[in-house]
Amino acid sequence: MDIILFDQKQLAKRWRVSQGTLERWRSEGIGPVFLKMQGQVRYRQEDIEAFEKSCLVCSTNDAKRKATSRQY
Repeated sequence: MDIILFDQKQLAKRWRVSQGTLERWRSEGIGPVFLKMQGQVRYRQEDIEAFEKSCLVCSTNDAKRKATSRQY
């Protein structure tokens, strides 16, 4: 099984956020888990997809409830 890795630039482009946002989220413990190898940050595709799935909501009420209870 091949492991697909994204770097910060690729994930920022996928989510349409700045690289700085991803850096801040990492320092705050927000977002998917990541690998840090020899100073380089990488995200596994499976972790990105799991995080995206955890963010799915059906209504604005559901979104509010998830936001207050989500453990990143």
